[in-house]
Amino acid sequence: MELKLFDSKSVSVSDVDLVGRPCSSMLSNSRGGRIFPWFCSYRGVSPKVSYSNTSSKAIQSLGQEKPGVETFSYRFNGTNGTRPTLFSREMRVLDAIDDEYGGVIVDPQRLPVNPSSFAMVLHSSLSHWKMQGKKGVWLKLPVERSELVPIAVKEGFQYHHAERGYVMLTYWIPEGPCMLPSNASHHVGVGGFVINDKNEVLVVQEKHYAPALVGLWKIPTGFILEAEEISTGVVREIKEETGIDTEFVEVIAFRHAHNVAFEKSDLFFVCMLRPLSTQIAVDDIEIQAAKWMPLDEFVEQPLIQGDCMFKKIIDICIARLGKRYCGLSAQQLVSKFDGKLSSLYYNVTEAQDLNCQGL
Repeated sequence: MELKLFDSKSVSVSDVDLVGRPCSSMLSNSRGGRIFPWFCSYRGVSPKVSYSNTSSKAIQSLGQEKPGVETFSYRFNGTNGTRPTLFSREMRVLDAIDDEYGGVIVDPQRLPVNPSSFAMVLHSSLSHWKMQGKKGVWLKLPVERSELVPIAVKEGFQYHHAERGYVMLTYWIPEGPCMLPSNASHHVGVGGFVINDKNEVLVVQEKHYAPALVGLWKIPTGFILEAEEISTGVVREIKEETGIDTEFVEVIAFRHAHNVAFEKSDLFFVCMLRPLSTQIAVDDIEIQAAKWMPLDEFVEQPLIQGDCMFKKIIDICIARLGKRYCGLSAQQLVSKFDGKLSSLYYNVTEAQDLNCQGL
């Protein structure tokens, strides 16, 4: 069987299970003929069918249920000279908007209240989107609708990511590999190298640490928050852990590691900052102690000298202090590609700028 849209698009019904639920019987139309009911599977049938549809919004009698409704008129062109049959049936489809990549994003605020109704509408929606040639489906389920997750998974949806208030599931309609982007793959951390005019480094000892790091005085570190700049995130972390106000200068270096926390990769940015205050106020939740430590004493710690990563980071910071190395400064720029303000980190070497000389 072939479905032919009035805009001349065609979909093979042998490839499309309109709803996917087997028919146990046929229905009779007003002319005495028999037609397939909507909630049926059509496979391998030789007649052809064309349809038109009109869209409307319907408010169901079930509480706050407000899924969109598509009304389709189907005309079966009979074989061997038989007369065509016309019938109409409402098809309920989840409210969704098209994304820019040929997929749909379901409206999480207009999901059916009843789980059984959700299961039925979700199933028919997938069939409808498949006939429309859609690709990826994004289904965001708020935490208060968590009872719908097993229904979606049973239908073939896969977990994409979760936040405090929701879980995002996806469904790839076309044959072949899924082309939807994966979940975020990296955590972003920062460390602040803060040195005062006495050549003292701001260091901390954490309350929770690996046994191998017992006794280590280290630079303040932490994670960047969502939608937070590296330059502002490191200032915030230093303030939270030590009470010291600082001014961001540069990104000195960054480390890239894999399979760190929850099998995610990790980007760790080492930043240089100027202190704007001197009085330390320790965050007693995470930090055991904090102090200003002479640079020489900090560098000579056995754990610093014995670890090639720690030692290299400190060597780079010292090179920057000696003006033999230039880090990456942050510049705010707007790109025409997305129209958004972004931070570009780069170094500029000017002949008259003694702070940016190569090694």
